[in-house]
Amino acid sequence: MTTIQHISTSRRVKDKIVQGLVYLAFGLAVVPLVSVLWLVISNGLARFDLEFLTHSMRGIGARDAGGGAYHAIIGTLEQVLLASAISVPIGLLTAIYLVEYGNGGRLSRSISFFVDVMTGIPSVVSGLFVFAFWILFLGFQFSGWAGAIALSILMMPTVVRSAEEMLRLVPNDLREASYALGVAKWRTIMKVVLPTAFTGIVTGVMLAVARVAGETAPLLMTVFFTNSINNDPFSGPQMGLPLFVFDQAARPNDTAIDRAWTGALTLILIVMLLNLVARLIAWWRSPARGR
Repeated sequence: MTTIQHISTSRRVKDKIVQGLVYLAFGLAVVPLVSVLWLVISNGLARFDLEFLTHSMRGIGARDAGGGAYHAIIGTLEQVLLASAISVPIGLLTAIYLVEYGNGGRLSRSISFFVDVMTGIPSVVSGLFVFAFWILFLGFQFSGWAGAIALSILMMPTVVRSAEEMLRLVPNDLREASYALGVAKWRTIMKVVLPTAFTGIVTGVMLAVARVAGETAPLLMTVFFTNSINNDPFSGPQMGLPLFVFDQAARPNDTAIDRAWTGALTLILIVMLLNLVARLIAWWRSPARGR
């Protein structure tokens, strides 16, 4: 019978030191996050009321009290939804090709290279591209749709990389068992691989949504500013919450600064709500739940 050897004092001390360093690193990483949340919540609650959530800035001057971000909330939700509708199918299909069909070929290596390049592209570059091509070259007007195109460029590489990693985590035994039963490859992907990786894919999509929801630079060049409610993202300028915060924070008076803080708080709450909904959907569709 094997006995457990005595752990020396030096090893115990080293273990405690490393454990303390890990806790210290965690605390240092959490401090900025907690401080930002505290600042946004403490300053944003002053104007977080029903008027702010149900009124626009139409007819409200820079120094006037009141007004709200309803027009910006509508714009952000529509723009992010359109960007997701563009980038999620393309990103998911790209990830499926890389994992299931690429086999390390030249095309798959080229796609992986360009995805890595797109991951590091500054957000302003995507806005410049859409502004130059969509608005100047093709002659279309500023709109929420143009902003959604710019945001989708930023979303795609995140969706591709996260979905690719989740698909690679699916055990090959599941695929081989399906093939052994005579199931076609496309059906194996649809019925076995994707449901198994569904939870991770949803999490990756929400990370991509959280990344683009707060982007300001692409919207500055594609959506433009408006104080009115525009429910049609395909026609005319449409406000977004990042633009609303940027516009109000640039005005040198307390009422506008309060609206900017509340706009930032609203944006954080929207992202948190979307993440909560996504996690509920992932839990509901999880294969482990049906066991």
